[in-house]
Amino acid sequence: MSVDYKASHGVLAYNEGMKIQHQRGIYSKSILYIILAAFAAGFGLWAAQYWMAKPQGKPAIVLQTVRLFSQAREIPDFALQSADGKLVNKASLSKHWTLVFLGFTHCPDVCPTTLGNMAKAQKIWQTLPDSTRPRLLFVSVDPERDTTKAMAEYAAFFHPDTLTATAQEPALGNFAQSLALVYAKVPMENGDYTMDHSSTIVVLDPQGNEVGIIRPPFMPEKIAADLIALSKNGPNSVKTP
Repeated sequence: MSVDYKASHGVLAYNEGMKIQHQRGIYSKSILYIILAAFAAGFGLWAAQYWMAKPQGKPAIVLQTVRLFSQAREIPDFALQSADGKLVNKASLSKHWTLVFLGFTHCPDVCPTTLGNMAKAQKIWQTLPDSTRPRLLFVSVDPERDTTKAMAEYAAFFHPDTLTATAQEPALGNFAQSLALVYAKVPMENGDYTMDHSSTIVVLDPQGNEVGIIRPPFMPEKIAADLIALSKNGPNSVKTP
């Protein structure tokens, strides 16, 4: 017996019961309640089977290290220069998930460590097709010493797919500020200088919006798993712990 038949049978039973009661001139609440209960049971069974038969969405994926914002932040367009002379802006980064990291080639520890960890993540997500593969953008905050060519050679030592770019002020400062990242020139006693900068990695979605961050310590396997999940499913299919 189908669920639809059970539901319709409950309605017919209710109508027939009411007809008999009117014929007899009797109105019994207890009988009415029994009929209504039978109808509700039949309808409930039909509803349960209907919703179970509907295609259910994929279960949400729990991200391990990426922290997504509750709402994406639209950032203003920017203009950085890459080693091949091409412009790096929102349009050039579209259609891919992009991780943005600030640094400089004379960095003694944080930058090479981060790029080394990210190279491991890049090797893992290299299995994705080029059209959807995540990208890492390494932006130098030391354009005085870091030419675009020097940056490209430095980053390629860790992984050849790493994008590099920089810019002069105020374009560089505006770009960093739009991502809530900071950097500063720090003089040294020998007359040289170093650069202090944010160590957080910013996550941009395929539309160029800032949607999350990754904080140290950077765990390559977890970063790769998160970016693969985002690339395959999009931000609406995942949730953070």
